[in-house]
Amino acid sequence: MSLTVAVLFAVLLHGRVTLASDPDPVRDFCIANTDSATNIPCKNSSDATVEDFIFSGIKSRGRFSETGLASIPVNVNSFPGLNTLGVSLVRADFEAGGVNVPHFHPRATEVAGLVHFQMNVGDKPATILGSFDSENPGLMKIPAAVFGCGIKEELLEKAFGLTAKDISKVRRKLTLVLERLKAVVRFSIHLIKINLDNASGNINTIL
Repeated sequence: MSLTVAVLFAVLLHGRVTLASDPDPVRDFCIANTDSATNIPCKNSSDATVEDFIFSGIKSRGRFSETGLASIPVNVNSFPGLNTLGVSLVRADFEAGGVNVPHFHPRATEVAGLVHFQMNVGDKPATILGSFDSENPGLMKIPAAVFGCGIKEELLEKAFGLTAKDISKVRRKLTLVLERLKAVVRFSIHLIKINLDNASGNINTIL
């Protein structure tokens, strides 16, 4: 019975195609206003500069997580010039054997909206640049979504054929990984700010 449920659960995860994207833009550009003191969503077009459309925060990799992945997302939160353009990027670095765990993007159609993952099967570090059809694609990691929420242990036991002890062990490890991931995110944000202040010699992405 548990095997049947597990198979059904996998089909539900992988068999559903989600089509998601940003609404069509109604203007050529709308540089996100980062001034929290105002409620104006876009920077005045007369104040736009070339720098608003240059991002130089991906010249260096971020800090590796426990899974051997270091990623730097380039979305509207870190690059305001992407606002309403419906595009974003990510730099992902992998150690040998590094893994980007199964995940999906709720506001983008990478791999047709299916659950997917990446793994470096080589014996040397690897770097990829990914692109999305959304200025803010979002990220939902399956391990955290399944074991890091309030799903009852009884359901997880039947779905994955695990014991209560196994599930508790997974959740303890997941908590530790999430804490370390938060530290990695904080470091990556700090690195992006440093790179923005020192654009000389950087890899520039110009729209």
